[in-house]
Amino acid sequence: MAQKGPRSVRTPGRAYGAEAADAFGQPSETRHPLVALVMVLPFAVLLAVLFGGWDAVVTQASSVVGLLGR
Repeated sequence: MAQKGPRSVRTPGRAYGAEAADAFGQPSETRHPLVALVMVLPFAVLLAVLFGGWDAVVTQASSVVGLLGR
């Protein structure tokens, strides 16, 4: 069997990709989920509006509200 080159060893307790984050000077801590949501939500809304997906989102949301009986 051919040998494939060196393999990286994960250090226990460190997040995946922490070595790359350290190389670029970024902290390796994880981001709070609400911060991630605030970061991605405007971009998601922009894409939905640009590509016409907003009507589908509104339709699905109204269907769910109808099923919940509100």
